Amino acid sequence: MTAFIILGLLLFFLILGIPIAFVMGGLGLGLLLIEGFNPIMIPQGLYSSIDNFILLAVPLFLLMSNILLKGGVGKDLFAAAQSWVGHWPGGLGVATILSCALFSAISGSSVATAATIGTVAIPEMTKRGYEKSFVLGLLAAGGTLGILIPPSIILIIYGVITEESIISLFTAGIGPGLFLAFMFSLYSVVYARYKGQLDVLPRASWKERWDASLRASPVLFLAMTIVLGIYFGVFTPTEAAGVGFVLALMITLGRRSISFALIKEASREAMQTTVTIFLIIAGAKIFSKAITLYRIPQDITALVTENFTQAGTFLVVVCIILLIMGLFIESLSMLLIMVPVLYPTLLNMGIDPIWFGIIFVIMVECALITPPVGLNLFIVQAVGNATLWEVSAGVWPFILIMLGTVVVLYFFPALALYLPYNF
Repeated sequence: MTAFIILGLLLFFLILGIPIAFVMGGLGLGLLLIEGFNPIMIPQGLYSSIDNFILLAVPLFLLMSNILLKGGVGKDLFAAAQSWVGHWPGGLGVATILSCALFSAISGSSVATAATIGTVAIPEMTKRGYEKSFVLGLLAAGGTLGILIPPSIILIIYGVITEESIISLFTAGIGPGLFLAFMFSLYSVVYARYKGQLDVLPRASWKERWDASLRASPVLFLAMTIVLGIYFGVFTPTEAAGVGFVLALMITLGRRSISFALIKEASREAMQTTVTIFLIIAGAKIFSKAITLYRIPQDITALVTENFTQAGTFLVVVCIILLIMGLFIESLSMLLIMVPVLYPTLLNMGIDPIWFGIIFVIMVECALITPPVGLNLFIVQAVGNATLWEVSAGVWPFILIMLGTVVVLYFFPALALYLPYNF
């Protein structure tokens, strides 16, 4: 009963429009004080929640992606992908997804991915006859690859909460991330064949492909350096973020596509986002301490194990809850609210936390593009100068593809677990 009261209060304050960091922190603090918890311990808990070397990767990845965004690298990525697949039916859609996947391997951010590629892809696709809602939905969905394909800020925070290996989580995200990119691309081809009236680009010559790929090669080198460096243990995720930032700065300065004013703007935006994320993490730390004191995770574990003896049934219930929460709560808050509650249950039911982490992130991806609070919807709406209705109308096929991917992961867990446990 206590769990439902606390959850009800949480949702009530969120509906009132109070920022999630202050809702979780304030509610958690109130619950702790009611139980006689020493308030002197609160500042220590806040400090310890963000005093983590791994979390240093968050502002560095954000800064790197903002530098690349301001430096206009999305144009080169899209041009390179377009030169190889633009002549296919739906080739511009495939090029968009390929560009999103490549930028995801750099940024770790869905927002940066959607914004960077959207500024280039949306005008080009609409000019070629693609329905605007499809284009906007494709960009919103493609942007979500930024939190699945490593490096991923969401997976970093999941790893910090659960104390699971960040590198294992990163490698586990590669297979599902590429599978999702393939399914999005396949849908683009099927969509184009069904519509039939879309303009198809002429096949690029080998020289054009070479030139376009050469212009994009510094960014591709950056992506490979980060992914392979982490994968082979050359550097930690935090060190990879630092290396990536330096390389991003070198690339954009070498291209003369960024100025001091743009660097300053990118730094300010990265700082603002970092402060928001860390405030939410700190608030979630207090809330997590409170619900642990009230034994809510233990009570939920007992409730689940008594009523759901099969892992499959448990996962279905969790996915339904996450879908509902995604309609009202943004992705990071979902992660910080639900994972501390669910993690003991996972261990008790013998569910692999690395595998579950990938499923959780895919469900968070759905939350990023489900109205009314899907963050990617607002980013694409702003970039595409569209209405929220136009963006929302285009995302539903991609949400179904994401849910289908969760089903595939359930029956074929090796899609996520093969790399982390065999290399």
